[in-house]
Amino acid sequence: MSDEASSNGHSSFGVRRLSLLIALLIFLADQATKCIMLYGFDLETSGAIPVLPFLDFVLVWNRGISYGLFQQHEEIGRFGLILFSFIAIIGFLIWLRRIKRALPALAIGLIVGGALGNAIDRLAYGAVVDFILLHWGEWRWYVFNIADAAIVIAVALLLADSWLGNPHRGISQPAEERPS
Repeated sequence: MSDEASSNGHSSFGVRRLSLLIALLIFLADQATKCIMLYGFDLETSGAIPVLPFLDFVLVWNRGISYGLFQQHEEIGRFGLILFSFIAIIGFLIWLRRIKRALPALAIGLIVGGALGNAIDRLAYGAVVDFILLHWGEWRWYVFNIADAAIVIAVALLLADSWLGNPHRGISQPAEERPS
């Protein structure tokens, strides 16, 4: 099997192309839903919109990172987060060039699309547009967007791949029986 073919028969090039397509689709879905919330539903003035008994659309301007940590109210902080996002995207794209399996490539596509969507928000609005609120009774989850959801799913996929990618991981075997 050539270097460009993975163990499941898919070419590395095809897996990378699929990953980039996923990144583009996540980016477009993220930006489209944010535009709909801002300009279609006008969440900024309309307030919370109940959708389901456990789901509301609300507007939160996130000037920080995940879960609103490290809030940045100064321009230098905002541009620092934008720079960090683009450096991370470049790093993930470099990682993607080395990947031959579909699951981690899918995860990287989700991360790149999500990171790009949130970085564009920071450039355009000065903050990330979050609008999805899950709740149950008095319990409230943090407010997030499509990009955030894609990144969380990607992390779960990378964790799953770290266990599924090597069936012998975590199993103690004598050195002579270990796969090479």
